[in-house]
Formats: sequence, C-alpha cells, structure tokens
Amino acid sequence: MNNQIEQAVKILNQGGIVIFPTDTAFGIGCRIDNQNTIQRLFKIRKRPQSQAVPVLVSDLEMAKKYASDLPNNVVQKLVKPYWPGALTIILKANEETVSKLVCGGGETIGLRMPNHPVVLEIIKKVGVPVLGPSANFHGETTPYEFKDLSSQLISLVDYVVKGECLVKQASTVLDSTLTPWKILRQGAISVNI
Repeated sequence: MNNQIEQAVKILNQGGIVIFPTDTAFGIGCRIDNQNTIQRLFKIRKRPQSQAVPVLVSDLEMAKKYASDLPNNVVQKLVKPYWPGALTIILKANEETVSKLVCGGGETIGLRMPNHPVVLEIIKKVGVPVLGPSANFHGETTPYEFKDLSSQLISLVDYVVKGECLVKQASTVLDSTLTPWKILRQGAISVNI
C-alpha cells in the first residue's frame, strides 16, 4: 500500500489525476491549486462547471486555510463530533486559496476530512487539499467498490489506488453558511442540527 501512496502523491504533485478509495466511495481528484488539472478533471468527468466539487482535507488546520471563516460553533458542533467522517461541510470559501472553478462559480466550498487512512496519508503528503468528487462520469452511478469503476474512466486518469471503501454510502452534505444550517443531502451520517 505504501508504494501506491507514494506513487499517488508523486502523480498528484506533478499535476496528475488519481482515483482513490475513501470511507464513502471511490473519489477522483487532483491538487486544489492546479488550475489546469482542475479543468481537466471537469472535462474527464463531464461535470458542468457550474457545479462545485467537494474538497478533501487531512486536518482542521488545512481546512482553515481554504475556508474564509470557520466559526467556532461549526468546529464544536460539526468538525469535532463528525470528522474524520462522512460529513461534507459547506463554508464560505477563501477567495485567495480556492479557484472559482472549485466553487462552481459560487462563493462556498464543501470541505470534508475522510475517515480512510490511505486518502488521509495521500493528502498529508501532498500538503494541500485534494478534490474528491466520486469517481464516475457526471450523472452516472457512484462507485462504492473497485469493480464498479468505469474502465473508460480509469483509462483517462493517471493513476488508480486500489483499496476498499469502508462505509459505501455518500457523505451527508450540510450547508453551514445558512441560518439555520441546512442538510442538502442526507448521507451516511445523521447530524443533529
């Protein structure tokens, strides 16, 4: 597994796109700070550029660099109890560190710290967040198992990390920029808000 992690880190740092297992589903991603690769990722997945992509972080400190504000109540009520885990938290994006493309042209960013040792290690070693939409073409089925990955999609990326998803269910998405907070997608975990 270590060889796979090293290889994934090397390819991501060279501007490549990698498929990897997370706790929820297989993700496909690249570094958050490589605009050309982000555009290529959208093209590969056939994803409309008006749709934001989820961003995976390895810890709270990393999340703070990419959100313009991480309010204390979000940290206490969402981050501490549910991270690492299947909760994507929508926050105001830091315009200096996050491209408009990542935000789907909007002003918010969906951050998540996955509960999976392989992807966490990859993000830590890369040193910046990794985009983490599910590894499928836009509108097609989310791959929860390696066998569910499209061979066509695999042929378009630079590397695939084999492994297993632990939860095999999409993350819950919660918008913390709204008052009151709103669950946009009910997924693997139930949040009391």
